[in-house]
Amino acid sequence: MIRVGIVGGTGYTGAELLRLLVRHPQATPVVITSRTESGLPVAEMFPHLRGRLDLRFSEPDPCVLAECDLVFFATPNGTAMQSVPELLEHGTRVIDLAADFRLKDPALWERWYGMPHQCPELLDEAVYGLPEVNRGAIRHARLVANPGCYPTAVTLGLLPLLERHAVDPSWLIADAKSGVSGAGRKAETNLLMAEVGESFKAYAVSGHRHLPEIVQTLQICTGIEVGLTFVPHLVPMIRGIEATLYARLIENDLDLVALYQSRYADEPFVDFMTSGNPDTRSVRGSNDCRIAVARQGEVVIVQSVIDNLVKGAAGQAVQNMNLMFGFEETLGLEALALLP
Repeated sequence: MIRVGIVGGTGYTGAELLRLLVRHPQATPVVITSRTESGLPVAEMFPHLRGRLDLRFSEPDPCVLAECDLVFFATPNGTAMQSVPELLEHGTRVIDLAADFRLKDPALWERWYGMPHQCPELLDEAVYGLPEVNRGAIRHARLVANPGCYPTAVTLGLLPLLERHAVDPSWLIADAKSGVSGAGRKAETNLLMAEVGESFKAYAVSGHRHLPEIVQTLQICTGIEVGLTFVPHLVPMIRGIEATLYARLIENDLDLVALYQSRYADEPFVDFMTSGNPDTRSVRGSNDCRIAVARQGEVVIVQSVIDNLVKGAAGQAVQNMNLMFGFEETLGLEALALLP
């Protein structure tokens, strides 16, 4: 049984981590931090945990966190990098669910996140936590950078085509939509139900922070430069991401179904559909990524759906934890999606 800490436990991602961890047979949450809610019983903020978790939020204490086997950071960007070096020195392993360790270039990080990186010496060591491409490295990692939600859906959708060199890597389009929980658990006028309901809009059209993450991952995985147009949209639902991806075929006689079936045949959380169209409700609450592929002439169309809080965040983090500590990869993540 490993001892687990969560830094920043009051957001949607922290709540989802707790939901998964309280039922995990090999991990016990022992500390959950929040500066604003210190002393409050966790189950009072999150009633769905009543009878399952007898912990109170506490102030972040480096000494207490260092006694954990693993610490999850479910914090805003720029927070984890201030504490991670000290935790690693004490032998505590870390999974960061924010973006602090996703980008390898500190100058690129500063450009997109507006602050200098506090520990650039750890960027090369940090393992990008997408098990479908980095499973071996994750097993031995001290520090895992949990992928973003959009990058998870987009990368898994495009990867088989780029690995095969079957499409023009300079002409890739990702048209992605997310539910409002992707913006976090905060009070903002533009996220109120009255503002989001009965509406649908694009945002960050001139450039989203997840763009360099997706490009970096695809280029590292395939060894080729890619040109990607990525436009995210906000849709009036709570959970879910749907990414419709477009690429121009070079290998026109390619059997797309066989390609995707072969690539993901042994992946426990990637479900390739040979017919039909995946929808976000079919993965709601699960750690699955569901994918379908079609073509119109020379253009390949890939549909990729995930739950942004599970495979796009907390579930993938638990999947990485399982790999890091030698547990069965699917442990604690076997729950089916909720329907309806």
